[in-house]
Amino acid sequence: MSVFDTLKERGFIAQLSHEEEIKELLEKEKITFYIGFDPTADSLHVGHFIALMVMAHMQRAGHRPICLLGGGTGMVGDPSGKDTMRQMLTPEFIAHNIACFKKQMSKFIDFSDGKAIMANNADWLLDMKYVEMLRNVGVHFSVNRMLTAECYKKRMEKDGGLTFFEFNYMIMQAFDFWKLHHDYNCLMELGGDDQWSNMIAGVELIRRKDRKPAYCMTCQLLTTPDGRKMGKTEKGALWLDPAKTSPYDFYQYWRNVDDAVVGKCLALLTFLPMEEVRRLSSLQGADINQAKIVLAYEVTKLIHGKEEANKAKAAAESLFSAGGNRDDVPTIKISISQLNSKLIDILTEVKVFATKSEGRRLIQQNGLSLGEKKVTDIETLLTADAFDKDKRVLVRKGKKKYYQLELE
Repeated sequence: MSVFDTLKERGFIAQLSHEEEIKELLEKEKITFYIGFDPTADSLHVGHFIALMVMAHMQRAGHRPICLLGGGTGMVGDPSGKDTMRQMLTPEFIAHNIACFKKQMSKFIDFSDGKAIMANNADWLLDMKYVEMLRNVGVHFSVNRMLTAECYKKRMEKDGGLTFFEFNYMIMQAFDFWKLHHDYNCLMELGGDDQWSNMIAGVELIRRKDRKPAYCMTCQLLTTPDGRKMGKTEKGALWLDPAKTSPYDFYQYWRNVDDAVVGKCLALLTFLPMEEVRRLSSLQGADINQAKIVLAYEVTKLIHGKEEANKAKAAAESLFSAGGNRDDVPTIKISISQLNSKLIDILTEVKVFATKSEGRRLIQQNGLSLGEKKVTDIETLLTADAFDKDKRVLVRKGKKKYYQLELE
């Protein structure tokens, strides 16, 4: 089975520029391909996860990945999927984020002995002269055609419109592909399906400018049953950095996904054999929880390592048994000065609740417990009496989210 068949069977592939040619290429040759990552934050998030998995599958099949970090494109910002212009980032912020990305990517990709390349498009984009870009690249682009791209059409329908600043992004990404094709014989770009317009532009630039073959393939986006992107929590994005999303919270996210997406997540986000994926996906009723436990463990192990996955699993299980070990439950430090304040205010301040409105709603629905007691009054105060002899108390939010308050 070629990597093309593997990716198709597991549900990765969304669109291809030249399906039959790509299928034959991946069956008969070992190619160099790339995926781009703009460093808009200091951590990768779950939205990058599928791209990393595709890259890992390709590398395991003998193909060479290029991880392209957007030190140059990040100075502009991709308008795809955005209602307004992205915040402009400073060079220092971008450089810091790139260093964080490199560390996280190394968990998935083997960069030893030339098996993979890490590049930064700042190396060529930031020094390029504008007129040179217009003459060598811009001449190959039709504005009429660009305006039909989904990423531009949506923005032009909004009140703020599309800035000329962002309009250049597609040309910059296309030039990246041409540059990597020229320097490394990179034949294919991979990325999320929301990148199709930008990716096909690079394919067409190479084919027009150099008269040589180039290809692109997009991957399915990770979505909920109603079509929304997965990876959002009440605290924001689901980050791969343990300092931003704890291994326990990360584990719990996958443990609590909708039943309908368990099979898709097992296929896309683990390396379990498809036979096992199909077996777990076929479980019905309460048994589907076993599949969710496997999913949560496997995904957490990939991102945070076996030890942290074991801790997160043990912590989650202990909360359903009396006297269980709570050492790995997310712990929030509470100072003595905070005592005798409203519990809802404290939990909002420490981000257990995104807003006080969320807290009020949960209390009114009997969805909050402090220790062994349900919190039924939004005026409830957090007092020293709530803490045990170890100066800790467990907070349960909803059915399955737990936090431990620890008095300093």
